[in-house]
Amino acid sequence: MDAKQTSFIAIMSALGITLSFVSLNIGFMSVAVPGQGTAALDLSHIATFVAAVFGGAYIGATVGFLGGIYAGYYFGYAIPGGLGLLSLIGIPLGKAMTGLLAGFLYKRLRVGNSRGHSLWAVPTTLLSYIPESVYTVLYFLYIVTFFSGKVMAFMIPIVIPKGWIEIAIMSIMMSALVGNTGFREFINRFLQLPKLKMSKP
Repeated sequence: MDAKQTSFIAIMSALGITLSFVSLNIGFMSVAVPGQGTAALDLSHIATFVAAVFGGAYIGATVGFLGGIYAGYYFGYAIPGGLGLLSLIGIPLGKAMTGLLAGFLYKRLRVGNSRGHSLWAVPTTLLSYIPESVYTVLYFLYIVTFFSGKVMAFMIPIVIPKGWIEIAIMSIMMSALVGNTGFREFINRFLQLPKLKMSKP
């Protein structure tokens, strides 16, 4: 990686951590199921998807992991009954999966290369969350129980719908961002990428 890419990763990761900090600490954005538990909305993947669409799969994965560190800390140490180090590592790992697949799919489908392809950001963003979603189910069914002895399968019907709601919202946001000429050219200039051709409306 050159200095521009390293700076881009640092900026996007900081953005992901900031978005995670703000969204996780705003009470009205939490999702609760009476008698089972609570999961807070985490918007750090906005940075993951921006990094993935402009930087590719590996940069998307790196930003997903680094941007997910605060969420890992929050659910590991900041709330009662947290999972500690397991959460601090496990949550960012799942987010890295989303960044990796998003970068690959964005490149293959040329999302962001022209105004005409911006609508592809919605299904592409949704598809990129599938591995993390499956991983999250396995995490609560098996990984948590194996490493901590806790049975937390009850979190699956809380966390999974919440995650898909987040991704659905962010897929629409990504469509708007990659369809915005000014935003796209700003990122491309920062990374010194070739100027992208625009399709005529």
